[in-house]
Amino acid sequence: MKRLLILGLTLSMCSSISRASDVPFDFEVLQYRAKTLATKPYAERPNRVPESLRKLNYDQYRDLRFNPDSAWWRRDRLPFQLQFFHPGFIYNRTVQLSEVNDGKTELIRYDKDLFNFGANRGIGSIPSDMGFTGFRVHYPLNSPEYYDELAVFQGASYFRALGQGMRYGLSARGLALNTAEQGGEEFPVFEEFWVERPGDKAKQIVIYALMDSPSVTGAFRFIITPGPSTVMEVKTAIYRRKDVAVFGVAPLTSMFWFGETTSNSYEDLRPEVHDSDGLLVQRGNGEWLWRPLSNPKSVRVASFSDENPKGFGLVQRDRKFESYQDLEAHYHERPSVWVEPVGAWGAGDVRLVELPTPDETQDNIVAFWVPKKLPSLEDPVKLEYKLHWFVEGKGGRTPPAGYAMATRIGRSATHEPELVRFWIDFTGPYLSNQPFGPTITPNISVGAGAKLVNQSIEKNPYNGSWRVAFAIKPDGKGTPVELRCFLQKPPHILTETWSYLWNP
Repeated sequence: MKRLLILGLTLSMCSSISRASDVPFDFEVLQYRAKTLATKPYAERPNRVPESLRKLNYDQYRDLRFNPDSAWWRRDRLPFQLQFFHPGFIYNRTVQLSEVNDGKTELIRYDKDLFNFGANRGIGSIPSDMGFTGFRVHYPLNSPEYYDELAVFQGASYFRALGQGMRYGLSARGLALNTAEQGGEEFPVFEEFWVERPGDKAKQIVIYALMDSPSVTGAFRFIITPGPSTVMEVKTAIYRRKDVAVFGVAPLTSMFWFGETTSNSYEDLRPEVHDSDGLLVQRGNGEWLWRPLSNPKSVRVASFSDENPKGFGLVQRDRKFESYQDLEAHYHERPSVWVEPVGAWGAGDVRLVELPTPDETQDNIVAFWVPKKLPSLEDPVKLEYKLHWFVEGKGGRTPPAGYAMATRIGRSATHEPELVRFWIDFTGPYLSNQPFGPTITPNISVGAGAKLVNQSIEKNPYNGSWRVAFAIKPDGKGTPVELRCFLQKPPHILTETWSYLWNP
């Protein structure tokens, strides 16, 4: 308590903690600042970006690039380096960055010499306190000779990372507020960052962020450990100025345009286009749940109630190049992200929001945890979790039993056209080694709005997977139908539970 009182007196005399200070900086200091900020009405920070930069068009902005030779810590030959994003075009909301060295902070000031402006002329003077629109972390991830991009923090509270051999895909966020609510979503913003100077042989980098928005403030700490599967340890304390309808923790944002579960009616040569193809949940009781993603005709929200979940994530399960045929986007190399709670999260639900999208340029998938009960407004929401950026076989989260590798849906124009048909392929080491026989059976449940008409199961002799085929007959009322399926060898359950919401 004594330290907090000293902090309060010191901070009240300082206009910004990002400037050099005698107060040792740590998460407790940042948390106190977020708490103090929450007691004041929200005020959007002034825009420091000159009009000349905001008027740049897309091509002009692309010609404005960071000079890699100016990377932060490059001259010191430290294991991590920072590069900064220049404001301009639509990127006109800046953040302030500071370096933390032995508990002392020093503002990283904007400097034109850090950038190559290309053909851009007549930009005029730029204020030294303008800041940047974000930054990226570099590390010799794939080879000792080259500093690859490891992580990026840019835009609202968005960030993303890579493990070895991956390409950027889905993103994470600090917080999701009122997602898919009629009043519109609120996007909290990371206003300031502090990055700890790494040691000469550091294997981790530590980043702090201060969040602000009309409804909340927050303190965040990220400990990033690069590797085959890059892991982010996230610690956060959120202070609310007011209650919100949806308080979404550890949100993940991705894109699903079309895939196996949808028809390709876009005259696109690629069989599938998506950053993720399913939501994977490991419930508190140990059950694994798989929900294939879709591009719905209207906004669709699904909730999976649970208590003390073991984890959830958006997963790119299909890793075959042939499934995408894309030599530019490399969708088969995009990471999956798994949220692993640290400690007991209590009761709540994993929520999946699917939005319609006309193309691959828009993220339309969001997944997050919604606590059933929050503390009073006077108390912070404190949570810790790990984010695993992975591909299968490299530290990822895969059900130990069998799992669904493909989902297909169709109808027959000539044979019983009133039926909707589903084909689910399950695979896994145990299943692949089992001979076909009557002891392995599908367990299929069909919710209100349709009835199960027929079902079958057979083993694929070409890849060892097991295919479940079944048909449902809708009742004609237009009701969405919940479907579930898993394989069993009584009394044992052999696979995760495949879950799907079919819309007429």
